[in-house]
Amino acid sequence: MNTVRPLLRALAIGMFLFAFASIGYGQATRTWVSGVGDDVNPCSRTAPCKTFAGAISKTAAGGEIDALDPGGFGAITITKSITLDGGTGQGWASILASATHGVSVNDSLSASPNQSVVILRNLSINGAPPTQPGLNGVRISAAKHVSVENCNIFGFMNTGAGNGRGISDVRTVAGGTIMVTDTNIENNFSNGIAILGPVTGTIENVRIIRSTQAGTAALAVDNASARITVKNSTAANNSGIGFFAGSGAELNVENCVAVHNGTGLSAGAGTIRVSNTQITNNTTGIGAGTIRTYQNNKVEGNAGGNVFAGGSQINPL
Repeated sequence: MNTVRPLLRALAIGMFLFAFASIGYGQATRTWVSGVGDDVNPCSRTAPCKTFAGAISKTAAGGEIDALDPGGFGAITITKSITLDGGTGQGWASILASATHGVSVNDSLSASPNQSVVILRNLSINGAPPTQPGLNGVRISAAKHVSVENCNIFGFMNTGAGNGRGISDVRTVAGGTIMVTDTNIENNFSNGIAILGPVTGTIENVRIIRSTQAGTAALAVDNASARITVKNSTAANNSGIGFFAGSGAELNVENCVAVHNGTGLSAGAGTIRVSNTQITNNTTGIGAGTIRTYQNNKVEGNAGGNVFAGGSQINPL
């Protein structure tokens, strides 16, 4: 009896420690996915998972999921702070999003809603047209900050309301931020980037090309509290507007190009400030609304709207 009790106690302690270690192991700071992985694996470097969705449950909040090699790692819903890095060694990670969102960011049901920080880096996000086209490439409904870095987002041709966008930011809580850099967004049905929530942010070195829905904008900023600056970016060959600000939003356009669109720049009830930007070969160059110019832009060769008639000058050179 005296020897049995210590043995049972040691066994119980050992089982507790094993369970604790298993939990800790399952919530690693860095996990891995591979085209030849398996989601039953612990997502370690030597035993990677198959999908982002399989890896995220084994990754601690604030951690990182990295791709070991090229592969299709599936659509994902993100509910906590996380970094997805597709890697640049042997090829980018791909997300094929047929009839769904490629990446959905929504921490609204977490213990700390609207506080997550999400980084999406080196990803190819494909809407998989034409049979079951994806909804939106990246949809943000609740988070503190989202960065999209060095990604390709294309083929989101779903024509349903609120769909067909490359990046759709529909947050409703003020204080959020967004950053999009070094990214190609092309061949989508609706907006390339739609900022519809009360957020602030920057868009730099981004190309938005061939959004096909007439009347929409390649870059749309449409919330009274939204404040966005776009730099060194291009809106080209879009059926609708290149750069648009509405609903009291403020959009600063610096050193950009708007060519071969329905309209180059247009402001509904918002304000656009534009500097050092080329606006040429659009059906209409300068559209309606408050579009304020620093007088160092190149506006010519449009079928109409070659002057800033609806706006005013700022600090003329």
